[in-house]
Amino acid sequence: MRKLRRVLCLLLCVMLLAPCCAAGESPMPEVRVLLRRLALTDRADLTVSGTYEAVCDGTEVTIPDGSRAVVQIREGQLYLSMAGITLRAGRGITFRRFASAAGETGLRFGSGTNLYPGDLRLTVENGVLQPILTLPLEDYLLGVLPSEMGESFPLEALKAQAVCARTYVLSHRDAGRAWDVVDTTNDQVFRGIDARNVNCTRAVQETAGIVGTVNGQLAVCYYSASNGGQTELPGNIWGPGSAAACYAMTEDPYDLENPESVVKRARLNRDGSGLPEAFVSLVREKMLPELARQEYETSRADCFRIDRINAVSLGRPRYSGSKLMTELTLTFSWSGRRAFIPVTGSDDEDFYLYSTPNPAGPAPTPYLSPFLPAPMDSTVTLTVFAGALAALNLSISGANNELLTVREDDRSFILEARRYGHGVGLSQRGAQWMAGHYGITFDRILAFYYPGMQLMMAGTARSALPTPPPVLFATPAPPATPTPRPTLMPVTGVLPTGAWLASVEGIEDDSSLNLRAEPNGAGQILMRLFKHQRLVVLETCEDPAWVHVKTDTMEGYVMVSFLERVQ
Repeated sequence: MRKLRRVLCLLLCVMLLAPCCAAGESPMPEVRVLLRRLALTDRADLTVSGTYEAVCDGTEVTIPDGSRAVVQIREGQLYLSMAGITLRAGRGITFRRFASAAGETGLRFGSGTNLYPGDLRLTVENGVLQPILTLPLEDYLLGVLPSEMGESFPLEALKAQAVCARTYVLSHRDAGRAWDVVDTTNDQVFRGIDARNVNCTRAVQETAGIVGTVNGQLAVCYYSASNGGQTELPGNIWGPGSAAACYAMTEDPYDLENPESVVKRARLNRDGSGLPEAFVSLVREKMLPELARQEYETSRADCFRIDRINAVSLGRPRYSGSKLMTELTLTFSWSGRRAFIPVTGSDDEDFYLYSTPNPAGPAPTPYLSPFLPAPMDSTVTLTVFAGALAALNLSISGANNELLTVREDDRSFILEARRYGHGVGLSQRGAQWMAGHYGITFDRILAFYYPGMQLMMAGTARSALPTPPPVLFATPAPPATPTPRPTLMPVTGVLPTGAWLASVEGIEDDSSLNLRAEPNGAGQILMRLFKHQRLVVLETCEDPAWVHVKTDTMEGYVMVSFLERVQ
């Protein structure tokens, strides 16, 4: 009965948001996505599925199913090449979808297999290609869910993610900009559509049009990978007025229980053994005034050691009610060494002079004592961000907002860091555990993470694609000749002494790597290297992030992080 009431309430909310649907279903919104992740520079290689029209510089060209096309920048202008011809497209070109009998309609980039359904606008901005894809909202979500959550997640978690992603993008539509969202983590990751992601597709379809609202207006649905056991408030991350109406700072046992939530650990042994050097150095810096007061050596790091750790605690929350602690307090026993100056002419090794020797006499050679224990324990308080966190290698996402906890056993104190991302709104790991382990439905997952949000319905009716003008097909032209992707350059001959063979692997199938004339990001782009291109690495540059490479036809510089050594 309780489940039935939830369903009835959800249906009522759907009816409330869309009263205009009585005379017909409201249209599905479209989304404009800046495809920044593709990292296009001066060239785009496209494969067409279905039927498209290229509109450029007043000319309209129909592109049939299966055709390949290349758009390049030459002297600041765009040129379209396909079927053995080349057209000047000026500063912009639009690939517009037509209705087609083909099973799918969209574009593929490079050798990538994912489909980008929609209309593509390519322009020249700051000397490089700017691609903006306009596509129906629900199609956009088909490319977001596999990237933001993943096909293996439970269905109810995916459905919650679909509602969040749908609400997020609708709340970010802005007619005053050239695009609404980018395809990276700056907004939501979008890699096109892979038909094999059947669970993600089902999640989108079964929540079609459902969005989150606050007081009848679209909510701003933030979400992150893992909140570390407590949800965060938007105002704590982005300042006052940051869409706080549907959020609360809440304990999240589901994220905490999920074994797939990211946790980093550091062990501080009670006997002081095995402590990270950076951590000991941090403690020593805090102890310098005390070392000087007790006349211990302060100029050398090897004159201080921690002999025993007696207590470790965390304190000073960054926000009221928060588990985000900013201080780590350490109580410990320690030893230090003194720099002694022998008295001239004395054979008594137990007799030392601590005062400055007579400057008129010869300067005695100081020497260090053995480690001498301090007369009492000391306590220091360290800043967690970024001091102790970095020294103990506990940083997770670089956001300086990890939640730390400390527990102890007979031998050590164990510090644990959690939270991957900002922690606001839905936790993807929390939702995964709620759905997969406890069988909690998507609407209850959303109610937990957005307690002030209501579910309602947006438009779902798809607009019909235009039909190609009959005149374009009245006299069929010869079949389009596919424009093949550039052949990978050969690498032959004997490797020079000290050189090694590498392959371009650190890029995605639909992307490319710039070969530059100089070993830096500002160097002239000589050409684009595609995945699996083999290169001879001649030498490492002064900046070790860059290497000098060659093939049989070209030399230049690339970043070594994108290469893999060929055995």
